[in-house]
Amino acid sequence: MEIVFAILALAVGGGVGYGANSYISKQKATDADKKAKKLLDDAKEESKKKILEAKEEAIKIADEAKKEERERRNKLDASEKRVADRETLLDNKLDQIEKRTEALNRSEKEIEAIKEEIRAIRTRQEDNLEKIAKLKKEDAQKKLMEMTERDIKNDLVEYVEKRKREANENADEIAKDIMTQAMERLATGTATERTISTVTIPNDGDKGKIIGKEGRNIQTLERLTGVEVIIDESPGVITISGFNPIRRQVAKRALEELIKDGRIHPAKIEEQVAKAKKEIDEEVKRAGEQAAREAKVLGLPPEISKTMGMLKFRTSYSQNVLHHSVEMAHLAAMIADEIGADVQVSRTAAFLHDLGKAVSHEIEGKHHHITGDMMRKAGFDEATTHAAEAHHDDIEATTPEALIVRVVDALSGGRPGARGDTLENYVKRMTDLENVANAFSGIEKSYAISAGREIRVFVKPEEIDDLTAIKLARDVATKIEASLKYPGTIKVNVIRETRAEEYAK
Repeated sequence: MEIVFAILALAVGGGVGYGANSYISKQKATDADKKAKKLLDDAKEESKKKILEAKEEAIKIADEAKKEERERRNKLDASEKRVADRETLLDNKLDQIEKRTEALNRSEKEIEAIKEEIRAIRTRQEDNLEKIAKLKKEDAQKKLMEMTERDIKNDLVEYVEKRKREANENADEIAKDIMTQAMERLATGTATERTISTVTIPNDGDKGKIIGKEGRNIQTLERLTGVEVIIDESPGVITISGFNPIRRQVAKRALEELIKDGRIHPAKIEEQVAKAKKEIDEEVKRAGEQAAREAKVLGLPPEISKTMGMLKFRTSYSQNVLHHSVEMAHLAAMIADEIGADVQVSRTAAFLHDLGKAVSHEIEGKHHHITGDMMRKAGFDEATTHAAEAHHDDIEATTPEALIVRVVDALSGGRPGARGDTLENYVKRMTDLENVANAFSGIEKSYAISAGREIRVFVKPEEIDDLTAIKLARDVATKIEASLKYPGTIKVNVIRETRAEEYAK
């Protein structure tokens, strides 16, 4: 019985297990089908999406290709249009050239025909003349010339002489009128320059301080400035004498500052002289710029402007050269405007014509030659340079502007009271005297003083010893005797000064 139940239980359990297993298998199969279907659906959806994207990309690429094609087509059309335009322009030019060539050929043929006709007429005339006069060709030509000359000679001579007289009369009148108007329009004062300067002192007792112990102070001042300081019995006045105005001005300013300060000794004198030289240098620069503005000559190179400022302290026959240059610039501009010459060239050349005088004591040569060299180096045009340097007769004036500069130079210098010949000769003698001494080696500087009756020669102590200094004095005196003309005697004073310095620390 138990066996039967066991068999039945086994059978029931097997059936249940089979059923459960079948159910589970079916369920798994169903799930697998669902998953497979889902995967298939997803794959189809993804495929559709990819196909759509591919179509869109293809459309985009196709659009870009069409756009690029249109752009290339437009560029090609533009290039073809430019080529066509150039071909048209070239064709037009070729047509014009052909027309001009044809016209030129026609003109040449017409000219040649006219020449042939002239030759034929001349031949017929010569033949007729030869037949009539029974002369050879050469004789006929000579006869014809003689007849023509005889017929018109008197009339031609009379006509030329008449025109020459009229031109000369008109030229004289016009020139006088122009110069008179220019001089009347320019009303400037004239003042002769002197070779002395005076310094006022508040107390005559200061004269002793200025002289110094054994004259050391006054000797130092004279050595540093190259002037002669005259201290005499004149009350309240010290006289500074020297032909070089810049040296006099330096000495005067230094002395005035020393008197004002009250401390007068060699070291202080050196300090004030150096200060005065610096002030004069600045004044020279300002004077050049101011003169250029007054003359309406603007844009000068700085070195030329400064050199012109040095002329404030130069004189020509006692006439201040810078004032003379400004005056000439105005006169030249007026005359140039009247006669139709270049006004600015005339004005600039007249203003700069005496530029070389500022450095003539440093550079050998005539001052107007130096002027030309300096202007060329500074970059001035040749027209202005020539007009400036040709104001003396050794350079031919080849332009109207150069002639104008000559004329106004004479006008400015010839005005009453403008110049004095004696002073200019005096300055030249002083300069020549200094140049003789400076020609020797070992010379530091030299100054002509006492109206040329003495020359002080300062030597370099490291090059010239005491014995050589004595010989140098004799050599300088000998050369002065051989090369210069002068009244009386000239004292040659060779000065060799040594100085030892040390500093306490």
